[in-house]
Amino acid sequence: MFKPPVLAVVLATFGLASAAPPIVRLDAAVVTGFSNGTINKFLGIPFAEAPRFRLPRLTQSYIGHINATAFGPTCPQQLLTPTSPLIPFVVLPPSSISEDCLSLNIYVPAGTSPSAKLPVAFWIYGGGFEIGSTESSDATITRIVERSVALNLPMIQVSVNYRGSAYGFLAGKEVAKERIGNFGLYDQRTGIEWVHKYIHAFGGDPTKVTLYGSSSGSISVSLQMLAFGGQIKNLFRGAFMQSGAPIPVGPIERGQVMYDQLVQDTGCARASSSLQCLRTVSFEALAAAVNKSSNIFDYRALNIAWLPRVDGVFLQDLPFAQIKAGKVPRIPIVSGNSDDEGTIFSFAQSNLTTDEDFRAYAKTIWFPAASDVELTPLWTSYPSVASEGSPFGTGDLNQVYPQFKRIAAFQGDIVFQNPRRYFLHNISGKQKVWSYLSKLLKSTPFVGSFHGTEAAVPFLDDYFIQFVTNLNPNTGVAGTVWPEYASQSPNMLTFNDTSAPFITQDTYRAAGMEVLTDLVVKYPL
Repeated sequence: MFKPPVLAVVLATFGLASAAPPIVRLDAAVVTGFSNGTINKFLGIPFAEAPRFRLPRLTQSYIGHINATAFGPTCPQQLLTPTSPLIPFVVLPPSSISEDCLSLNIYVPAGTSPSAKLPVAFWIYGGGFEIGSTESSDATITRIVERSVALNLPMIQVSVNYRGSAYGFLAGKEVAKERIGNFGLYDQRTGIEWVHKYIHAFGGDPTKVTLYGSSSGSISVSLQMLAFGGQIKNLFRGAFMQSGAPIPVGPIERGQVMYDQLVQDTGCARASSSLQCLRTVSFEALAAAVNKSSNIFDYRALNIAWLPRVDGVFLQDLPFAQIKAGKVPRIPIVSGNSDDEGTIFSFAQSNLTTDEDFRAYAKTIWFPAASDVELTPLWTSYPSVASEGSPFGTGDLNQVYPQFKRIAAFQGDIVFQNPRRYFLHNISGKQKVWSYLSKLLKSTPFVGSFHGTEAAVPFLDDYFIQFVTNLNPNTGVAGTVWPEYASQSPNMLTFNDTSAPFITQDTYRAAGMEVLTDLVVKYPL
């Protein structure tokens, strides 16, 4: 009845035994999921091996029985150190952690036929490339799939675990010598390849896959577009990016300082091969060393220790240079931001009280190689006047410390707003592009419309479902028409807490973002 390697959905999917759990056949294995009545979930399916500091190895075949009723272990996390109770995030510990963590989850509308050819949304979670798991996204994914069914536009969703922090983004000359690195991005890519191979039997169409993510997950989506010189090999046909775009990172050797510190803290400094030592040291020793690294909530904030870098293979060129050269796949995309992207990352710098303090911080942490002359336009573009800082549009309010709103504006623009604008300005006119700006939760004290607000509420769900289905967010959506983004008319669907969505222009802080572009092109992160 079952013929490998076909992956066939049976029993509950066909409605033959409504009380029975959904069962699939994966090669020579039987995979058992569960149903909540409207969605069949298959959780924790292993898709690859994750040898430490090596590229993932795709699982070639399956045998036996796979219990897909619980999430797989979460990849190792980096310890975060929130510096203020005002930060509107609570980091919940995952149920289990393991270096053997590469699993994915599939959400299928109940009753889906294997021949349905439903569109597929592939979710990449965020977390600053330091934390995150598919488990934390379950409620959001369930909500969206249920909404797609209610709209009579059913879709399948897939979420994937990947390695983060040093475990996924170790960098330095030793890593460069082996022509590896960006393990976390390779993990994601391997998951996408798995979906391309198998999703059809769940009722999904491998030619109708859309990548989407939030924060570092959104940055990951953009880097999957740039991977291997922009060669996506028909693995996906659209991208929906929430608060994240191609960041201006430099070569992988730029991570040498962090690498050397990790080697020192793990006792590998005297080893003949420090990289091989890191591969064999105990997990406890490695985790303790990684947790000493700077993180998104400490003084370095968004200039984080472990992040994707140009390795010459997966990322073959500086992202801004590749975008400028036009080596971007011509697929439809949506890319937007929250208004106050930098606020939650700007509490740890409370010792910065003067103009001189801000200038020293920007130079030391962000642009140590830049001259004072080159940095002068930055000081004037991001002044200390509270009314011009973030949370934007709140006057003199929300100034946690004398330089808070200035630093929040600078950080939000350099990592989130400006990369998105640079990306869209360079690709619009060559492909279909839409953008948005979220001003939701603007009245939240001190943080305003903080990073990730748009991903936490269902406001964009209908637009997203239409985009995944039709590659156009407008089709069938009642209300405000969302015009395409163009360099001469950079339209943004803008939404807040008090009115219907409206259209604004992506021209705010133009002078400041031009300064940032000039700096990061010359001095990438």
